[in-house]
Amino acid sequence: MSDGCGFPAPGLHSFLFKPIATVGGFEFNKVMLLALITTILVIGFFYAAFGKAKVVPGKLQMVGEAGYDFVRRGIVYETLGKKEGEKYVPLMVSLFFFIWIMNIWSVIPLAQFPVSSIIAFPAVLAVIVYVTWVSLTFKRHGFVGFFKNITGYDKSLGPVLPLVMVIEFFSNLLVRPFTHAVRLFANMFAGHLMLVMFTVASWYLLNSWMIPAAGVSFVMTVAMIGFELFVQAVQAYVFVLLACTYIQGALAEHH
Repeated sequence: MSDGCGFPAPGLHSFLFKPIATVGGFEFNKVMLLALITTILVIGFFYAAFGKAKVVPGKLQMVGEAGYDFVRRGIVYETLGKKEGEKYVPLMVSLFFFIWIMNIWSVIPLAQFPVSSIIAFPAVLAVIVYVTWVSLTFKRHGFVGFFKNITGYDKSLGPVLPLVMVIEFFSNLLVRPFTHAVRLFANMFAGHLMLVMFTVASWYLLNSWMIPAAGVSFVMTVAMIGFELFVQAVQAYVFVLLACTYIQGALAEHH
């Protein structure tokens, strides 16, 4: 809270929640509940849409097919191709919709918090992609091929090859999973912070003599909600696109 003005400025405390319940020393809070609900929603939706799929699809199946095909054709096939990419479609569809719903909670009444603004959730998803990429590279190329793949080994580079290999090694094995997780986390963290600031400011100014300013802040809040809806979908898209790009690199031949 800002000194002297009484304005409840948002900060790190906006991302901390008291436990809803504690079982055996394990604390279960609001963010975990939203993540659990997200999992149930994604699994429940696709089960309802495809559990009893019909040749002539109903409305729910049509929506499910549209979402599935968007990820399959618009991201996976475009990056990996149909032949190589088909086996990775279920993983990418799951990642996309799980991340998207986690993000959308930011603008849902009562929830009003993006789960992916807590670094643990993007980090776990990035680790899943990282393990898939590393294991796939080993399986496809063996140890020597894996080493060449992650170091960008290329004889044509000549004298600079050792430097390039060191940079690529640390970039791929250490920096890549970090940036993959932080990109999603940082965008959702910043977006939520801005949204909370304008929302709180609207209420604060409405209860003071600066009512016209409250109107401006409210307009900004509405604009931020619209912008956040766009960013939430884009971040889910980018996360999955990068995951496909990493897998494409694992499948590529290096000589």
